[in-house]
Amino acid sequence: MDLENKSDAEILAIADPIMDNLMEASTAIDHARHVRDFTDRLKAIVTKDYLERVCRQYQTEKGTFGARTPVAVFRRPGSIAIVWRQQFTDSPGDYVAEMVLVQQGSRYLVDHVFVL
Repeated sequence: MDLENKSDAEILAIADPIMDNLMEASTAIDHARHVRDFTDRLKAIVTKDYLERVCRQYQTEKGTFGARTPVAVFRRPGSIAIVWRQQFTDSPGDYVAEMVLVQQGSRYLVDHVFVL
């Protein structure tokens, strides 16, 4: 797997734009854009109704996504996990953003993602 052999900087160069898109699409509650880089497994979980419910809840409670800084890149067979320190616009403190990337052919896809 090509992804596992990349440096942290190379992985973040792939992961950051994907996470940027996820957060921007989440803020806009744009399902099609939000799931464009998801595996089929994750697309089956994150339905349009589910995304809308989750987005409305976090936006009401915490605002929208603020600054994000990388914390760690974890390599394991078949996937890479990236963890960031995440801020929200209307909630103080640090949150955790996490993404699991997998490679399918020449594409890098999200197989798991959350912010808590």
